[in-house]
Amino acid sequence: MSVDLRQLRQFVAIAELGSFRRAADVLHIAQPALSVSIQKLEHAVGVKLLDRSVKGVTVTPAGEALMQDARRSLFFADQARRSARRVALGELGDLRLGFVGSATYALLPQCLPRFRARYPQVQLALREETTVRLIDMLRANEIDAAVIRGPIADDPDLEVTQVERDDLILAVPTGHALAGAAHVALHALRGQDFVLYAHDKVPGLFSVTHELCRRAGFSPRVSQEAIQVQTVVSLVASGMGVALVPAVARAYSNPHVRFIDLLDDDARGALSLSIVINRDGASASAGRLRDAMLGGRHWG
Repeated sequence: MSVDLRQLRQFVAIAELGSFRRAADVLHIAQPALSVSIQKLEHAVGVKLLDRSVKGVTVTPAGEALMQDARRSLFFADQARRSARRVALGELGDLRLGFVGSATYALLPQCLPRFRARYPQVQLALREETTVRLIDMLRANEIDAAVIRGPIADDPDLEVTQVERDDLILAVPTGHALAGAAHVALHALRGQDFVLYAHDKVPGLFSVTHELCRRAGFSPRVSQEAIQVQTVVSLVASGMGVALVPAVARAYSNPHVRFIDLLDDDARGALSLSIVINRDGASASAGRLRDAMLGGRHWG
């Protein structure tokens, strides 16, 4: 016959209170039912655990030995229950987060300290990749959440939440003819060499750049392709051409690059960062992180 936690909890209550009646009141159980439960416990253990007398209930030496292990078992059972609940609530465990490089300019430095302070027992594992690779990793369950540059194709298995919007601005070498301008219209870049984002690796930034140039009446002449925004800025600094970059790139200024606002209305708010998680079986911690990226306004 096995021993269950309910019986151990009842036994400890009787031993600590010295009374079946008081223990029954505390445990919200009828006294006869409690007596039967303890009899079954003694039968399962094979020894007498409690002595009843007119003065109350005393614990036998065998009961004292059981008491120590019973308390430990109850403690670890409660701890296991709390841990399981905290993991289910996203307050404990591991969170694998993938991100594009430009998320490190503003979004991650703003939200990760807030998230770590609120959930110190969630262990973050961070990985930088391209948007295309991050989506593949998410579908393969190699990561729990991804911060990407949108837009991406609709996918019923993925939940996409926009967490940041940004303007598109112009980056030119400091020696460029437009470097002294306060503002530039996109059509003025017709015929310029462009450092452009690789279509197969960074489809979001590639498509936004091409679409804005198309609306301005031209197709960009590509001199060089790159994947990361930082690399694009470095290639502009090297004189490889001009580029359209997120406005947050200003946070990592380069003495050889001049950043210029665009006059085109379409360039304002043209870019977005989104956090993507799986709809089914999503990590609860990923949902907590999404709330942190939204400014914590969903936190209680």
